[in-house]
Amino acid sequence: MNKKKIIFLIAFGLGITISLLTYLKAHLAQPPIKVGILHSLTGTMAISEKSVVDATLMAIEEINKSGGILGRQIEPITVDGKSDWNTFAQAAEHLITQEKVVTVFGCWTSASRKTVKPIFEKYNHLLIYPVQYEGLETSPNIVYTGAAPNQQIIPAVKWSFDNLGKRFFLVGSDYIFPRTANAIIKDQVQALQGEILGEEYIILGSNQVEKIVKKIVETQPEVILNTINGDSNIAFFKAIRKAGITPEKIPIISFSLAEEELQNLPNQDVVGDYAAWNYFQNIDTPTNKKFIQKFKNKYGRDRVTSDPIEAGYFGVYLWAQAVKEGGIDDVNTIRENIKEQSFKAPGGVVYIDPDNQHTWKTVRVGKIKSDGQFKIVWTSVKPIRPIPYPISRSKGEWEKFTNNLYQGWNKNWANMNYEPVNSENSRKKIEK
Repeated sequence: MNKKKIIFLIAFGLGITISLLTYLKAHLAQPPIKVGILHSLTGTMAISEKSVVDATLMAIEEINKSGGILGRQIEPITVDGKSDWNTFAQAAEHLITQEKVVTVFGCWTSASRKTVKPIFEKYNHLLIYPVQYEGLETSPNIVYTGAAPNQQIIPAVKWSFDNLGKRFFLVGSDYIFPRTANAIIKDQVQALQGEILGEEYIILGSNQVEKIVKKIVETQPEVILNTINGDSNIAFFKAIRKAGITPEKIPIISFSLAEEELQNLPNQDVVGDYAAWNYFQNIDTPTNKKFIQKFKNKYGRDRVTSDPIEAGYFGVYLWAQAVKEGGIDDVNTIRENIKEQSFKAPGGVVYIDPDNQHTWKTVRVGKIKSDGQFKIVWTSVKPIRPIPYPISRSKGEWEKFTNNLYQGWNKNWANMNYEPVNSENSRKKIEK
C-alpha cells in the first residue's frame, strides 16, 4: 500500500471517529434545564420589563458558557405577559404544565405577581420575583429578590422627612403596590408627626395627570412621593414641569423610576429629583464596573443598568447555586436549597432570608443628574434584613387592607376603570 493510500485511510478513519463522537455527544448529552422568563415585552410596562429579560438572559448565557449546571445547559423560554394580568396567569400555567420549566423568573407589577401567585402555589412551583414591592406577602413558592418596604419605602420616607420636608403629597398608579405603599407611608408620616396633603391615583398606563398636578399646585406640599409605574411617568413629569414645579420648589422622590426609565424621559423634566433603590449604576466598585461593562458589551454602549436589572441578574445566580447544591433540577429541592444562598452582586452582597425568602439588601437614595444617572446621596450602613409586614399594623390588619382593595376592584389587583379615580372615591367604592 502506497503512502497516499495510507494517509487517506487514516484521514478517513479520523473523520468517521470525529463524526461518531459528535453524534454520541449530541444524543447522549444531558437534557437542558428548562426555565421560564415571564415579563411584559409589550404594553405600558414594556418600558421597564424588557431590560430585566435582557439581564436574566445574560446571566443564563454566562452560566452556560462556564459549563452550565450539573453538566447541563439552561434553556430559557421567554413569554410576553403583555402588561395584562390575565395573560400573566395563562402564561405562568403554560410554562409550568406544558413547557415543564423548573422555575420561572418574572413579573414586575404586584398586580401581575398577585395574579400568578395562586398558580405557583397550586402546582407547588417556584417564581423568582426581581422588583421592589409593597410587602404584606410571603409564599413558599416565591423568592423575592427586590426590596421589602423596610428596604426602600420606609427608609426613603425617613430620609425625605429629615432632608426635604415634612408635608407630603402622594401620587401613584391605581393598583396594589401604590395603594399599599401609600398606606405604609401614611402610617409612618403620622408616627413622624408629618402631614399628608393629598393622595391621588391614575389608572396604570393612563396619561390623564392634569387634575393631580392641579391639586399639587393648590396644596403646595414640600415633597411629592411618586409610585406611578410604567410610561405614565412621562406624562406626569412633563405636566409637573409645565406647571412650574421644579425640584428646588417641590422635590419628587420616586419608587419605581430607575436609570432605564430615565432614558425615556426628557432630561429637563427629571434632573434634580430623587429615587430610592438598593442599586444604582453609579456604585463605584470593581464588581459593579465589571457587570456594567458586560451588559453594555452585550446589548450596546447606550444601555444602562438599574435596580431591577441587577436583581434579575443575581436572582439567576442564586438559583443556579441552589440547583448545584441540590444536585438535581427538582423544583422542591431548588426551593429548599435557595434559602440562605448568598452572592456577591453588583450592588453588594445579597442573602436569601430562610424565614421569609426575601433578600437582605443595602438601601440607597439617589439624586437624578443631567447625564441620566444618579448621584448617591445616602446609603444604609449595611444590608438590611427584610421585614415584609410593617409593624405599624398587625398582619391580620394588613391582610384585611389588601383584601378590601381586591374586592373593591371586582377581584382584581388593579383598578380596571378607564378614568382617574382619586383615593376618596376609591375608598367609597371599597366600602360599598
